[in-house]
Amino acid sequence: MSHQQTLEQILTSIDGRGYSSYKQLSGRHPLGRFALNVDKVQVDPFAPPSLMRISLSREDAGLPGDLLDDRLGRIAASDFLTRAFAEAVTADAAAGSGSAASISIGRPGQQVLERTSVVITEDLITARLSVALPAAGRRALGVKAARLLTETLPRVAEASLLHTSLDQEALRSHVTLLRDQEDLRTQLTAAKLVCFAADGSVLPRQAGDSDLPLGVEAVEFHSPESLRRSFSLPSGRQVTGMGVPEGVTVIVGGGYHGKSTLLRAIERGVYPHIAGDGREWVITRDSAASIRAEDSRSAAGVDISAFISGLPSGADTRSFSSTNASGSTSQATNLVEAVEAGACALLIDEDTSATNFMIRDDRMRRLVPAEREPITPFVDRVRPLFTERGVSTVLVAGGSGAFFEVADQVIALQDYRLREVTAEAHRIAADHQTQTRPAGLEPGVFTADPARVPRRASLHPGKKTKPARSRGHRMIQYGREDIDLTAVAQLVDPAQTEALAKALDRLAEQADDARDIPALVAELVERLDVEGLDGLSPHRGHPGHLARPRTQEIHAAINRYRGLTLH
Repeated sequence: MSHQQTLEQILTSIDGRGYSSYKQLSGRHPLGRFALNVDKVQVDPFAPPSLMRISLSREDAGLPGDLLDDRLGRIAASDFLTRAFAEAVTADAAAGSGSAASISIGRPGQQVLERTSVVITEDLITARLSVALPAAGRRALGVKAARLLTETLPRVAEASLLHTSLDQEALRSHVTLLRDQEDLRTQLTAAKLVCFAADGSVLPRQAGDSDLPLGVEAVEFHSPESLRRSFSLPSGRQVTGMGVPEGVTVIVGGGYHGKSTLLRAIERGVYPHIAGDGREWVITRDSAASIRAEDSRSAAGVDISAFISGLPSGADTRSFSSTNASGSTSQATNLVEAVEAGACALLIDEDTSATNFMIRDDRMRRLVPAEREPITPFVDRVRPLFTERGVSTVLVAGGSGAFFEVADQVIALQDYRLREVTAEAHRIAADHQTQTRPAGLEPGVFTADPARVPRRASLHPGKKTKPARSRGHRMIQYGREDIDLTAVAQLVDPAQTEALAKALDRLAEQADDARDIPALVAELVERLDVEGLDGLSPHRGHPGHLARPRTQEIHAAINRYRGLTLH
């Protein structure tokens, strides 16, 4: 009897029995050139799906070695195979095999992220799946499960994991694109640029809640001559477009003319994108952080004194804590935490900012003198933030010209078309300057970040008995607390949120009442660099569907945990 027939026999024998009979599937089952590993069987039909792996040798897969001989090549090939597997599941189901719909490998979006869905090692190609085993009520449908696991699953794997079944030119192009994108990203630092947007890019999306590109009616991006840069890439390709220099950049223009669309593309440019997205050549340095006001967020021991001090309550803003931060204190907290997390640049939209944090006009300064105002607005701190800490700012401003005076470059948009207007903006600022800038531009504003050492006990609350878990795209349940990540705009995939949940558990294990948050996160990131995303989970065979978050999002998650306390 073949191994496949043995698996079929097991499944046939449990047909109609209690659902828990599926536990007999645990273990390894050879299926011809493939091997099926059943890592975790769902306990009942209403529980999360079972976790399985289907693998084959690198030799049988036949993927060219030059595509897999570096980390970027393996990430790109894994992403391509994940998409191919998901498409094969859909195609198989549409062709009449309804059972294929029970198989999931996750579905990537427009970004190319390091994932756990397909793992490429020296010897194996392994697809990690979640499979909803068929049931009628609480009875196992063993015969149907046999068709699913011994016929449908190998058929889908044949269509998506073998080089001969794939669009080979598309695979090679996918790998080449990622290598080129990441090479360009490394060139930005040497060129002293925050980001780059290539001519011909399509930045508008189909809708405000869609990440898909707008169709033929979209206006293609074209760089202003004064900011135009060209880069040569490893593939031999050359790209030309707008380079946004380090420093303070202000993006202006009328409403609905593309300001926020450009900023959103820059925000998402911290990730590589697939060909055809329109933003595949919008490349941003990977530590750039989007910040905004975030009413009612919690804060723990953050030094926001550069922006807010002398509160009537007497609260010490050198170690600001709150369970219900206001618009201004939340934006100050977000900014300081982003700098602590290593942000090279801040990406800010006037529309999502607290006005009193950003600016104070001349009339208000005269009516309420600086000595009676606890808030030093961002316009007075944006230059020392760059000169003292090396942190640039890219700001969308549609309602105020307050930042013209302190801007290194001003870019205007009209009908999605750009021109540089720095000299004109500086002339306007000089013509309308009515008083000396207030105190706050003196050197030494931003001192070294204070150590924020978490109390280990606060990361192990007494009522936390289960691992942290994601709840959708923007929420993590940690013990009995919900960590709300709605304002973390550069979190793009639910699989990243699940990875963040596991990252919090690993940080809790690392905490020792001695090291601060940046040190703990740096240790975890180093672990991920060595072990991959499997390092987040104690279940190495199948850690679930995870995608790698940036360092900035790991900081954002722990900083929004309401139970966090510091030494």
